Amino acid sequence: MTEARTQTLDRLRAICARDSPVDIAEAALLLSAARQPALDLDPYRQHLATLVAEVADLVRRRRAPLEAMRQILAASYGYRGDRETYDDLQNADLARVIDRRKGLPVALSVIWMHVARAQGWRAAGLSFPGHFLLRIDAGAGAEIVDPFDEGASRSAPELRALLKSAAGQDAELTPDHVAEVDDRDVLLRLENNSKGRLLRAADVAGALAVMERMTAIAPNRAELWYEMGTIAERAESVGAAIRAYDRFLALTDTPHPDPERAALHERARRQAGDHLRDLRRRLN
Repeated sequence: MTEARTQTLDRLRAICARDSPVDIAEAALLLSAARQPALDLDPYRQHLATLVAEVADLVRRRRAPLEAMRQILAASYGYRGDRETYDDLQNADLARVIDRRKGLPVALSVIWMHVARAQGWRAAGLSFPGHFLLRIDAGAGAEIVDPFDEGASRSAPELRALLKSAAGQDAELTPDHVAEVDDRDVLLRLENNSKGRLLRAADVAGALAVMERMTAIAPNRAELWYEMGTIAERAESVGAAIRAYDRFLALTDTPHPDPERAALHERARRQAGDHLRDLRRRLN
Protein backbone atom coordinates (compact mmCIF):
# COMPACT_ATOMS: atom_id res chain seq x y z
CA MET A 1 0.00 0.00 0.00
CA THR A 2 1.43 3.40 -0.97
CA GLU A 3 2.11 6.05 1.67
CA ALA A 4 -0.48 8.39 0.12
CA ARG A 5 -3.15 5.70 0.23
CA THR A 6 -2.25 4.81 3.81
CA GLN A 7 -2.60 8.45 4.84
CA THR A 8 -5.94 8.71 3.03
CA LEU A 9 -7.30 5.64 4.83
CA ASP A 10 -6.06 7.02 8.16
CA ARG A 11 -7.98 10.25 7.51
CA LEU A 12 -11.05 8.21 6.57
CA ARG A 13 -10.81 6.24 9.83
CA ALA A 14 -10.56 9.46 11.82
CA ILE A 15 -13.68 10.93 10.19
CA CYS A 16 -15.71 7.74 10.60
CA ALA A 17 -14.66 7.35 14.25
CA ARG A 18 -16.60 10.50 15.14
CA ASP A 19 -20.17 10.51 16.40
CA SER A 20 -22.84 10.51 13.71
CA PRO A 21 -23.55 12.52 11.66
CA VAL A 22 -20.09 12.33 10.15
CA ASP A 23 -18.74 14.57 7.38
CA ILE A 24 -20.18 12.21 4.81
CA ALA A 25 -19.14 14.04 1.64
CA GLU A 26 -15.54 14.39 2.82
CA ALA A 27 -15.48 10.70 3.74
CA ALA A 28 -16.82 9.76 0.30
CA LEU A 29 -14.21 11.96 -1.39
CA LEU A 30 -11.50 10.21 0.63
CA LEU A 31 -12.83 6.91 -0.72
CA SER A 32 -12.31 8.35 -4.21
CA ALA A 33 -8.78 9.41 -3.27
CA ALA A 34 -8.02 5.92 -1.94
CA ARG A 35 -8.84 4.59 -5.41
CA GLN A 36 -6.74 7.29 -7.11
CA PRO A 37 -3.93 8.46 -4.77
CA ALA A 38 -2.94 11.36 -7.07
CA LEU A 39 -6.46 12.80 -7.13
CA ASP A 40 -6.71 16.47 -6.08
CA LEU A 41 -9.83 16.75 -3.92
CA ASP A 42 -9.87 20.55 -3.63
CA PRO A 43 -11.89 21.19 -6.84
CA TYR A 44 -14.52 18.72 -5.62
CA ARG A 45 -14.71 20.35 -2.21
CA GLN A 46 -15.11 23.73 -3.90
CA HIS A 47 -17.88 22.40 -6.11
CA LEU A 48 -19.77 21.10 -3.07
CA ALA A 49 -19.32 24.49 -1.39
CA THR A 50 -20.78 26.15 -4.49
CA LEU A 51 -23.84 23.90 -4.36
CA VAL A 52 -24.33 24.75 -0.70
CA ALA A 53 -24.05 28.50 -1.34
CA GLU A 54 -26.43 28.49 -4.31
CA VAL A 55 -29.10 26.54 -2.45
CA ALA A 56 -28.75 28.92 0.51
CA ASP A 57 -29.14 31.89 -1.84
CA LEU A 58 -32.38 30.52 -3.30
CA VAL A 59 -33.78 29.86 0.16
CA ARG A 60 -32.94 33.43 1.21
CA ARG A 61 -34.98 34.54 -1.79
CA ARG A 62 -38.00 32.69 -0.38
CA ARG A 63 -37.71 29.47 -2.39
CA ALA A 64 -38.97 26.41 -0.49
CA PRO A 65 -36.01 24.35 0.76
CA LEU A 66 -36.53 21.15 -1.22
CA GLU A 67 -37.57 23.12 -4.28
CA ALA A 68 -34.30 25.06 -3.97
CA MET A 69 -32.31 21.82 -3.80
CA ARG A 70 -34.06 20.40 -6.85
CA GLN A 71 -33.48 23.64 -8.76
CA ILE A 72 -29.75 23.77 -8.03
CA LEU A 73 -28.74 20.09 -7.95
CA ALA A 74 -31.04 18.66 -10.61
CA ALA A 75 -32.04 21.55 -12.89
CA SER A 76 -28.98 23.82 -12.79
CA TYR A 77 -26.19 21.24 -12.41
CA GLY A 78 -27.91 18.27 -13.98
CA TYR A 79 -27.42 15.68 -11.25
CA ARG A 80 -29.43 12.57 -12.10
CA GLY A 81 -29.41 8.81 -11.88
CA ASP A 82 -27.39 6.91 -14.46
CA ARG A 83 -30.05 4.73 -16.04
CA GLU A 84 -28.03 3.99 -19.19
CA THR A 85 -24.83 2.57 -17.62
CA TYR A 86 -26.07 1.78 -14.12
CA ASP A 87 -23.38 -0.83 -13.37
CA ASP A 88 -20.46 1.42 -14.32
CA LEU A 89 -18.04 1.53 -11.38
CA GLN A 90 -17.78 5.30 -11.78
CA ASN A 91 -21.35 5.57 -10.47
CA ALA A 92 -20.17 4.61 -6.95
CA ASP A 93 -17.16 6.97 -6.91
CA LEU A 94 -18.16 10.41 -5.62
CA ALA A 95 -15.43 12.28 -7.51
CA ARG A 96 -16.47 10.66 -10.79
CA VAL A 97 -20.15 11.27 -9.98
CA ILE A 98 -19.36 14.98 -9.62
CA ASP A 99 -17.38 14.92 -12.88
CA ARG A 100 -20.16 13.15 -14.79
CA ARG A 101 -23.16 14.61 -12.90
CA LYS A 102 -24.72 11.15 -12.64
CA GLY A 103 -24.43 8.08 -10.47
CA LEU A 104 -26.08 5.50 -8.24
CA PRO A 105 -28.84 6.48 -5.78
CA VAL A 106 -26.52 6.20 -2.76
CA ALA A 107 -23.73 8.26 -4.36
CA LEU A 108 -26.13 11.03 -5.37
CA SER A 109 -27.63 10.87 -1.88
CA VAL A 110 -24.26 11.75 -0.34
CA ILE A 111 -24.34 15.05 -2.24
CA TRP A 112 -27.95 15.76 -1.25
CA MET A 113 -27.23 14.93 2.40
CA HIS A 114 -24.19 17.19 2.44
CA VAL A 115 -25.99 20.15 0.89
CA ALA A 116 -29.04 19.77 3.15
CA ARG A 117 -27.00 19.45 6.34
CA ALA A 118 -24.91 22.48 5.41
CA GLN A 119 -28.15 24.52 5.51
CA GLY A 120 -28.81 23.26 9.04
CA TRP A 121 -31.50 20.81 7.90
CA ARG A 122 -31.79 17.23 9.05
CA ALA A 123 -30.97 14.61 6.41
CA ALA A 124 -30.51 10.86 6.81
CA GLY A 125 -30.28 7.80 4.62
CA LEU A 126 -32.98 5.14 4.87
CA SER A 127 -32.79 1.36 5.02
CA PHE A 128 -35.01 0.96 1.97
CA PRO A 129 -34.03 -2.19 0.03
CA GLY A 130 -32.73 -2.06 -3.52
CA HIS A 131 -33.04 1.70 -4.04
CA PHE A 132 -31.42 4.20 -1.69
CA LEU A 133 -33.62 7.04 -0.42
CA LEU A 134 -33.29 9.99 1.97
CA ARG A 135 -35.42 11.66 4.58
CA ILE A 136 -34.94 15.44 4.67
CA ASP A 137 -36.53 17.73 7.24
CA ALA A 138 -35.99 21.43 6.57
CA GLY A 139 -38.27 22.47 9.42
CA ALA A 140 -41.70 22.15 7.82
CA GLY A 141 -42.04 18.38 8.10
CA ALA A 142 -39.91 15.56 6.78
CA GLU A 143 -40.14 14.27 3.22
CA ILE A 144 -38.70 11.14 1.66
CA VAL A 145 -36.81 12.09 -1.48
CA ASP A 146 -35.23 10.16 -4.33
CA PRO A 147 -31.98 11.78 -5.55
CA PHE A 148 -31.79 9.25 -8.40
CA ASP A 149 -35.00 10.82 -9.77
CA GLU A 150 -33.92 14.47 -9.41
CA GLY A 151 -35.01 14.65 -5.77
CA ALA A 152 -38.65 13.70 -6.33
CA SER A 153 -40.69 13.25 -3.14
CA ARG A 154 -41.96 9.70 -2.60
CA SER A 155 -45.44 9.07 -1.25
CA ALA A 156 -46.45 5.89 0.58
CA PRO A 157 -48.04 4.35 -2.57
CA GLU A 158 -44.87 5.13 -4.54
CA LEU A 159 -42.71 3.58 -1.82
CA ARG A 160 -44.91 0.48 -1.87
CA ALA A 161 -44.51 0.16 -5.63
CA LEU A 162 -40.73 0.64 -5.37
CA LEU A 163 -40.54 -2.02 -2.68
CA LYS A 164 -42.48 -4.55 -4.72
CA SER A 165 -40.26 -3.94 -7.74
CA ALA A 166 -37.16 -4.58 -5.60
CA ALA A 167 -38.35 -7.31 -3.22
CA GLY A 168 -41.24 -9.01 -5.04
CA GLN A 169 -44.97 -8.54 -5.26
CA ASP A 170 -45.58 -10.16 -1.86
CA ALA A 171 -43.47 -7.55 -0.04
CA GLU A 172 -45.36 -5.11 2.16
CA LEU A 173 -44.12 -1.73 3.33
CA THR A 174 -43.21 -1.56 7.04
CA PRO A 175 -41.61 1.11 9.23
CA ASP A 176 -38.34 -0.84 9.07
CA HIS A 177 -38.09 -0.09 5.34
CA VAL A 178 -37.90 3.65 6.01
CA ALA A 179 -35.84 3.51 9.22
CA GLU A 180 -32.87 5.86 9.30
CA VAL A 181 -29.39 4.37 9.04
CA ASP A 182 -26.05 5.49 10.43
CA ASP A 183 -23.83 7.49 8.09
CA ARG A 184 -21.26 4.70 8.16
CA ASP A 185 -23.90 2.37 6.72
CA VAL A 186 -24.42 4.84 3.87
CA LEU A 187 -20.70 4.76 3.09
CA LEU A 188 -20.60 0.97 3.37
CA ARG A 189 -23.52 0.68 0.98
CA LEU A 190 -21.66 2.93 -1.45
CA GLU A 191 -18.58 0.67 -1.30
CA ASN A 192 -20.62 -2.52 -1.36
CA ASN A 193 -21.88 -1.54 -4.80
CA SER A 194 -18.30 -1.46 -6.07
CA LYS A 195 -17.36 -4.71 -4.34
CA GLY A 196 -20.25 -6.63 -5.88
CA ARG A 197 -19.48 -5.40 -9.38
CA LEU A 198 -15.77 -6.21 -9.03
CA LEU A 199 -16.46 -9.73 -7.77
CA ARG A 200 -18.86 -10.37 -10.63
CA ALA A 201 -16.07 -9.27 -12.98
CA ALA A 202 -13.64 -11.65 -11.19
CA ASP A 203 -11.48 -8.68 -10.10
CA VAL A 204 -10.62 -10.13 -6.70
CA ALA A 205 -7.70 -7.75 -6.12
CA GLY A 206 -10.04 -4.81 -6.71
CA ALA A 207 -12.61 -6.29 -4.31
CA LEU A 208 -9.89 -6.69 -1.66
CA ALA A 209 -9.03 -2.99 -2.00
CA VAL A 210 -12.73 -2.22 -1.44
CA MET A 211 -12.69 -4.32 1.75
CA GLU A 212 -9.70 -2.32 3.00
CA ARG A 213 -11.79 0.83 2.59
CA MET A 214 -14.86 -0.76 4.21
CA THR A 215 -12.89 -1.85 7.28
CA ALA A 216 -11.54 1.70 7.54
CA ILE A 217 -15.14 2.98 7.62
CA ALA A 218 -16.31 0.49 10.27
CA PRO A 219 -13.27 -1.17 11.88
CA ASN A 220 -15.29 -2.83 14.65
CA ARG A 221 -17.76 -4.69 12.43
CA ALA A 222 -16.66 -8.28 12.69
CA GLU A 223 -18.44 -9.53 9.57
CA LEU A 224 -16.41 -7.17 7.38
CA TRP A 225 -13.15 -8.71 8.61
CA TYR A 226 -14.39 -12.24 7.96
CA GLU A 227 -15.41 -11.29 4.43
CA MET A 228 -12.07 -9.56 3.91
CA GLY A 229 -10.33 -12.78 4.94
CA THR A 230 -12.25 -14.84 2.37
CA ILE A 231 -11.56 -12.32 -0.40
CA ALA A 232 -7.87 -12.05 0.55
CA GLU A 233 -7.58 -15.84 0.29
CA ARG A 234 -9.07 -15.73 -3.19
CA ALA A 235 -6.57 -13.00 -4.09
CA GLU A 236 -3.70 -15.20 -2.79
CA SER A 237 -2.85 -12.48 -0.26
CA VAL A 238 -1.97 -14.78 2.63
CA GLY A 239 -0.76 -12.08 5.04
CA ALA A 240 -3.88 -9.96 4.53
CA ALA A 241 -6.11 -13.01 5.04
CA ILE A 242 -4.37 -13.94 8.31
CA ARG A 243 -4.64 -10.38 9.63
CA ALA A 244 -8.34 -10.21 8.70
CA TYR A 245 -9.28 -13.54 10.31
CA ASP A 246 -7.26 -12.66 13.44
CA ARG A 247 -9.15 -9.37 13.69
CA PHE A 248 -12.47 -11.17 13.26
CA LEU A 249 -11.62 -13.59 16.07
CA ALA A 250 -10.58 -10.72 18.35
CA LEU A 251 -13.84 -8.85 17.72
CA THR A 252 -16.00 -11.95 18.37
CA ASP A 253 -14.13 -13.17 21.45
CA THR A 254 -17.08 -12.14 23.63
CA PRO A 255 -20.40 -13.80 22.65
CA HIS A 256 -22.91 -11.50 20.96
CA PRO A 257 -25.96 -10.72 23.17
CA ASP A 258 -28.33 -11.73 20.36
CA PRO A 259 -28.50 -15.57 20.39
CA GLU A 260 -28.95 -15.78 16.62
CA ARG A 261 -25.95 -13.52 15.95
CA ALA A 262 -23.95 -15.39 18.60
CA ALA A 263 -24.61 -18.70 16.81
CA LEU A 264 -23.56 -17.19 13.47
CA HIS A 265 -20.39 -15.81 15.02
CA GLU A 266 -19.54 -19.12 16.64
CA ARG A 267 -19.89 -20.98 13.35
CA ALA A 268 -17.81 -18.34 11.58
CA ARG A 269 -15.19 -18.50 14.34
CA ARG A 270 -14.74 -22.24 13.75
CA GLN A 271 -14.39 -21.62 10.01
CA ALA A 272 -11.95 -18.75 10.57
CA GLY A 273 -9.84 -20.99 12.80
CA ASP A 274 -9.73 -23.64 10.07
CA HIS A 275 -8.71 -21.04 7.50
CA LEU A 276 -5.97 -19.68 9.78
CA ARG A 277 -4.45 -23.11 10.41
CA ASP A 278 -4.31 -23.75 6.66
CA LEU A 279 -2.90 -20.29 5.88
CA ARG A 280 -0.18 -20.57 8.53
CA ARG A 281 0.84 -23.99 7.26
CA ARG A 282 1.28 -22.42 3.82
CA LEU A 283 3.72 -19.89 5.33
CA ASN A 284 5.92 -22.63 6.86
